[in-house]
Amino acid sequence: MSDSISELTSQIQTFVDDRDWRKFHNAKDLAVAIAAEAGELMQHFVWQQEEQIEKRLEKNREEIASEIADVAILLFEFADNLGFKLGDVMQAKLAYNNVRYPVEKSRGNNLKYSEL
Repeated sequence: MSDSISELTSQIQTFVDDRDWRKFHNAKDLAVAIAAEAGELMQHFVWQQEEQIEKRLEKNREEIASEIADVAILLFEFADNLGFKLGDVMQAKLAYNNVRYPVEKSRGNNLKYSEL
């Protein structure tokens, strides 16, 4: 199975088209769905301390993986529907973040770029 962004996006769009769901997948609803699924993912970790998180990951690994997949699937579809090549925009953002967070200033700290 391929895991390239374009191949996965094509599989997602085929899944949506086979079910005639495109009419329901407008930009607003996809954005809301991404946030909702991200919220479901966050529920696994809210109020958990580091040692609790490790146990939760072991116990709920499949559920967490499913939530991660839900977020990613919706994000891939959303980007494609809006005409973005997800790989390209991700690479551009990584390049931009390399400028905002130079290694010599960022290594080992969690300061925001404006605080470096």
